[in-house]
Amino acid sequence: MSDIDPRLLEILVCPVTKKPLRYDRATQELISEAGKLAFPIRDGIPIMLVDEARKLDG
Repeated sequence: MSDIDPRLLEILVCPVTKKPLRYDRATQELISEAGKLAFPIRDGIPIMLVDEARKLDG
């Protein structure tokens, strides 16, 4: 598993809420706490499409 570039994480925001994202290394996802969505990272590329995001409980 590779980590996401911290500079990339600084500029990416949730496409729904425009709020910052948190990187979850274990699941290889970018988490939008505000939007309750988890965006997958495939082959090191964040997939920032709402249709591809997993809904988080709560």
